[in-house]
Amino acid sequence: MKHEPIPYKIYLNENEMPKAWYNLRADMKNKPAPLLNPGTMQPMTAEELSGVFCEELVRQELDDSTPFFDIPEEIRDFYKMYRPSPLVRAYCLEEKLQTPAKIYYKFEGNNTSGSHKLNSAIAQAYYAKQQGLKGVTTETGAGQWGTALSMACSYFGLDCKVYMVKCSYEQKPFRREVMRTYGASVTPSPSMETEVGRRILAEHPGTTGSLGCAISEAVEMAVGSEGYRYVLGSVLNQVLLHQSIIGLETKAALDKYDVVPDIIIGCAGGGSNLGGLIAPFMGEKLRGEKDYRIIAVEPSSCPSFTRGKYAYDFCDTGMVCPLAKMYTLGSSYIPAPNHAGGLRYHGMSSTLSQLYDDGLIEARSYVQTDVFAAAEQFARVEGILPAPESSHAIRAAIDEAMKCKETGEEKNIVFGLTGTGYFDMYAYESFHDGKMQNYIPTDAEIQESLKKLPKVD
Repeated sequence: MKHEPIPYKIYLNENEMPKAWYNLRADMKNKPAPLLNPGTMQPMTAEELSGVFCEELVRQELDDSTPFFDIPEEIRDFYKMYRPSPLVRAYCLEEKLQTPAKIYYKFEGNNTSGSHKLNSAIAQAYYAKQQGLKGVTTETGAGQWGTALSMACSYFGLDCKVYMVKCSYEQKPFRREVMRTYGASVTPSPSMETEVGRRILAEHPGTTGSLGCAISEAVEMAVGSEGYRYVLGSVLNQVLLHQSIIGLETKAALDKYDVVPDIIIGCAGGGSNLGGLIAPFMGEKLRGEKDYRIIAVEPSSCPSFTRGKYAYDFCDTGMVCPLAKMYTLGSSYIPAPNHAGGLRYHGMSSTLSQLYDDGLIEARSYVQTDVFAAAEQFARVEGILPAPESSHAIRAAIDEAMKCKETGEEKNIVFGLTGTGYFDMYAYESFHDGKMQNYIPTDAEIQESLKKLPKVD
């Protein structure tokens, strides 16, 4: 039975919150390619990965067959502080656009970290604490992940060392200070603290850094510090697993009103938000139960899906991490210092890369000014100031809604609003003052980086 009218915000109650994460890989016919040891070029073993990651997270990382992982009660109790998050019907945006499309967005910015990143941060900190570790190291781009992890580590009494991409460190000082408020140490990357940081600075003097650089430094620090492990906010299978709570809640909320989405849209950097949002829907698609059009949206300055190569590559610029098969621009690719800091990773999740290669996901890219124009349009009618990363999904959602206006089709469009942009006012100022630059790498630049891909038989 169809329920009308659909409220502005659809909430689940605490008892309806998922009690297990969904492992999308269990339903994939073509499994993601395994991580490779860069020394032997053989699949990484649990023992090898346990020197870098927490043991339980390694188990989750390597499991391609278990469909559901129970969420520990302590994590579910923490989730209740900000979850379930609302699914919002964008009535005001629909009216402004005069579109017959029905637009919904899953809002993940209703916590102090301002984004979806806390969903995995608290899980990874929990498993580190359970293992008896002293602390963890990580990288952060725009700062959402670093903020979320600092909150999670503070909750469990763990030390937290964050390497923040230098351009974001300089552009977003207040995000940095939130991390420090929660007890984290924050270092601009590349830095002189690590061997790989010193090497990168010697090779690229004055570089503004990249997520790949920061990952290398965080891994080196973790491996060289007793009682520490490295944790990552995106890309890895374990992260997509934890973030599936986004999609599970989204689907449960839509099911309450018998709404079936036609189009599902998510911004894509490393893949955590997109993978989490689409997980249960993609599961239905893989099982042949339903079909959905799924769109990944990335910045034109870092177009790993739309212009990258599907190949094995290092996950980091310093080439100290395992190799992952993914759509990549090359681990040496350092994108222009655009304002979508969380989408500046050179590669894409192996899970999402396999789905994209199988033709199950579409991808498109946008330049900065088009993204911020959509962000401003959204903010003025929906009342939320979106993060630059989230605004890529907004841009695509608006474009799809306008296509519906042209054709008269009443499609259901769902997108992920990953977080708020209140720490991104430098970027908004640049846009409003007409100083924002659109940088699109040339084919030659990308090919030069791709030349350095490792040789894998």
